[in-house]
Parts: sequence; structure tokens; C-alpha cells
Amino acid sequence: MPARIATRVALQLLWGGAAGLLAMLPWSDAAAQLEGTAPVDTQGPAPGTGLTSWFNPSSAPFIPVPSIGVDPNSGVTLGILPVWIHTDDQHQITRIIAPDVLHNPDFGWGGDARIYAYPSEDRQWSVVAGIMQRVERGIDVEYDDGRLRERRWSITGSLIYDRNGSPRFYGIGNNSTPSEQTNYTDQQELAQLQVGLNLNHAWQLQYTGRARAVDVTAGTLKDIPSIERRFARTLGLGNNSELLHRLSIVYDTRDDLTVPSRGMKWVAYAGLASRSSIFDYSLYSEAGIDGRVFWPIATDTVLAAHTALRYLPTAHLVPFWALSSIGGDVSVIGGEQPLRGFGEGRFYDHDSFSTSLELRHRAWSFNAVSTQVDLELAPFVDVGRVFARSGTLPLTQLHSVGGLGIRGIARPFVVGYVDVGYGSEGVAVFTGISYPF
Repeated sequence: MPARIATRVALQLLWGGAAGLLAMLPWSDAAAQLEGTAPVDTQGPAPGTGLTSWFNPSSAPFIPVPSIGVDPNSGVTLGILPVWIHTDDQHQITRIIAPDVLHNPDFGWGGDARIYAYPSEDRQWSVVAGIMQRVERGIDVEYDDGRLRERRWSITGSLIYDRNGSPRFYGIGNNSTPSEQTNYTDQQELAQLQVGLNLNHAWQLQYTGRARAVDVTAGTLKDIPSIERRFARTLGLGNNSELLHRLSIVYDTRDDLTVPSRGMKWVAYAGLASRSSIFDYSLYSEAGIDGRVFWPIATDTVLAAHTALRYLPTAHLVPFWALSSIGGDVSVIGGEQPLRGFGEGRFYDHDSFSTSLELRHRAWSFNAVSTQVDLELAPFVDVGRVFARSGTLPLTQLHSVGGLGIRGIARPFVVGYVDVGYGSEGVAVFTGISYPF
């Protein structure tokens, strides 16, 4: 999902905002539950009376949540997010409906419509659509079937249209400087299909097919030069397209797909990309490995580690947006990698290396809308770099970031986060849905 749409989801403030609010409400016993001095109510919502019931998650018809999106590129987006949560007899979330009204100083007023559906642990889908007064608009449709790999085939599909006015570009290379910052408008249409052949519960052979059209045009942000003023000769400006075919071997022993506490997932992949023809692979070839490992080291504490290495063995006239990149808060297999003290796409080059460590500790639990919510603290470290030659030692000249993540978890499907990182260019704050890896 494009970072703009993922950031504006901001459902983590449903949990973090509700927890802070509950601690201040004398008419609710949720504050005591949060501190562990009262039992968690698992019998469902209690009836409320008066206006106060609207601000009590145990009785409200919906939860009015402050919507706060924070990102180094798009800045601070403020709004209001009414959230309807549907649960089943086991108090697990089956559907979330969350429209919003919001404001961003660069793009004006706007809103989003969202629905997240969790029919079962094996299948889920979502639709997110939004529009702002200026520049930005998009729609993202996701479908995932066969998540548990209990059947022969697993299928994941994505359809995305996104027009984003916040991306930055600093040039190519591991030593690009903040003084070279530029802005551009990025419009993408993307269709992606992943089909996995489940050899057994742990091993999968996966095919990924992706068609993407990208139009990079002039930036619109005040006081930041537009990309063509400094990088007019950079490949990738204007209209470009990419047709990617990738084969992956996946080994996955994690005990949970959303909130893993033990096990590992390793993906080795290779792919070929062209501009539009199925039989012309002259754009680039790729090869890489992505690994995630989880160790339970104490009660309610998990050490999570991630590493990714991506190479482009052949590359001819590759648009900058198809290169390897680090920066931002999200890890995408075969794509951008996290460096949470910098904005998305901070460093671009042919190849990339990234490693992250997190110590995830469950600090509190409370009950909200018949669902138990865990609040988690996670100090983290990210390191990474990009490089132009395959012979370069990846472990040299690393950029490093340290920080703290605050996560709200409604098992088995929902993780929302606020991650604050500090690097050589200062502090960066990210919000969104799911773990960074």
C-alpha cells in the first residue's frame, strides 16, 4: 500500500487514544483495567447513558477518535475518525468501518472511507479511498486468501491508484545530502497478483506479477524545489511503466501472521522487469533475500530481527523509483526498507542492505468494544545503506537510527503503531497499520 494511504489510516490512535482517554474517565472501570487492578470485561459492551456513553468504548455506538497522521514527508494531518468495530462471539474483530474528515496544511481539507474485513483467519480484504482539496487522491483494494497455508494455493491481490504530493528526492547514492532535497508529485496505477503453491505448511513457491505505471511531475510544496529544477536528467521523470515477474522460495514457521512471537520467515527471490512487454526484460533483473526472526526471551517480551539484501545484477535506463531504497517505516520484500529516522525514499541506488532489531514488550492490556487490546513498547535500532556496485561490502558506511515504537494490538488481525526514530538528520515520527516487519 502506498505510504500516504497507510499513514492516513491512523487506526493506531483508536487504541492509543482510547487508552489515554479511558485513564481519565471516572465513570469507566477501564482505567483500572489498564493498570491491572480490575478484571477485563469479556461479556460485551455495557449499555451507556447520556452523552458520556459516546466517549466510553464499552458503550459507545462508535468511537470518535482523533485522527493524527505523522510522517517526515507529508507532515502532520489532523482530523476526526469515527470508528465502528464489529466482533464475533469470541470477541475477535470481524470488520472495521472508519471514515474520517481531516486537514493537512499542504493539501487542504479532505476525507477517507475505509472498510477492513476479517471473515476468517485465512481470508481478509480491505478497501480504502480518499481525496484531498489539492493534489492528493487514491483508492487501494487488497484481498488475501489462503493466509494460513492449510490449502494447496494462497492468493493475494492488490489494485491501487494513488496521487501523492509529498514524496522527496535527494539524488542517487548513499551520501546524498539534505541540502539537495526536492519534491515531486507521484501518480501511480498498480495491479499486483501473488500466487503461492504451498508445498507444506512451512515451504511455499510463490509467483509475483506486477504491472505499474508511474507519472512523476512537478512538486507542489512551498519552499522545496521541484525535482526537475535540480535533477532534470534523472531517469524516471514523466510517464514510465514497469512489468515485473518474480519467483520466490518462502520458508515460514512463525506462530502467528499478524503478531508473531516465535519462528522465522525467509524469502529468497529473483525477478525480471521490462517496460511493458512480456518477452522484453531489458529494464532490470533483481535478486535478493529477506529474513525475519522472532525469539521469545521473557514473559510478554519478544526480540524481533529483520534483514534484507537486494541486488540489481543488470539495469538499463531504470527509473529512480524502481531502484533499491531505504527510508521510512515499512519493509516491502523486494522494495523499500525501513530507516525510521528518515522519510520514505531517502536513499536510492542499485543495491541495498537493511537490518532492524526490536524488543517488543507488552506493557498493558485493557478492554475496548468487547475486544482486548494490548499496548506494546518496542525500542528499536535500524541500520542500512544503498550502493551502486555489487562488490561493495554492505556492512560499511551504514546509516543508523534508534527509537521507540508504541503499538496497539487487537488480536488476531490488527496492529497500529506510532514509531519515533532519531538519526543523523533529526527526529522522524511515523504512524500506520501493522508491524514494520
